[in-house]
Amino acid sequence: MKRTICLLTSCAMLFTLAACGDGNSSDPSAETNSGSSETIQDRSQSSPDGNADPAASGSSRPLIVYFTVDENTEPDAISSASVVTIDGEEKGRVRAVADMIAAETDGDLFSLTTTTTYPADGRAVIEQAAEEQDENARPELTAQIENLNDYDTVFVGFPTWWYDMPMALYSFFDEYDLSGKTVIPFNTHNGSRFSGTIDTIRELEPGANVVTDGFTVSENNVADAAPEVTEWLRGLGY
Repeated sequence: MKRTICLLTSCAMLFTLAACGDGNSSDPSAETNSGSSETIQDRSQSSPDGNADPAASGSSRPLIVYFTVDENTEPDAISSASVVTIDGEEKGRVRAVADMIAAETDGDLFSLTTTTTYPADGRAVIEQAAEEQDENARPELTAQIENLNDYDTVFVGFPTWWYDMPMALYSFFDEYDLSGKTVIPFNTHNGSRFSGTIDTIRELEPGANVVTDGFTVSENNVADAAPEVTEWLRGLGY
């Protein structure tokens, strides 16, 4: 994967992105399970500095936007294999990676929730995702980011479905102009890694600095991904 981001501190190190489970499987990854609406979760009482270097010694908190079906299903949905258990807590895989990023960057979390609900069954989720892609659907978002201008850096996380982002991500990029911000993708996959999604994000947000050195991890390895997330973030200057 090409690296286009300039490292902003002299001590930052380049490294090879580790992402286990890579392959050419045609089965896209899915997130499932019981859902809940969520707004930005502050991890610090201090206000983020909108003019600070986002990767310079934690001088500015990033925003971590993520989509996981686990938070977009019926409340009484039954847990499935797509939910990972970390420290005794069940959560969607993308949320798990988002938490790892937040722990290292002191970032604020924002869950993309939609009026569309998704089934808990993984196969059914993929079928619904295929239908949404065919329809070029834009699931309606149920919560808005009120203080986007406070953030210079926005991490964006999602599962890869049928070699693309969930259509909820298209809703997000349609609604928000991230011009002038650094956008850093991360995702979970079932063999297809990012596919062409980073290029898609660059097309949807032409005014943003979209980092091509995103973090991608096999859905089967999320529970043990924290060391890789830490190493990746250090390479970005965090």
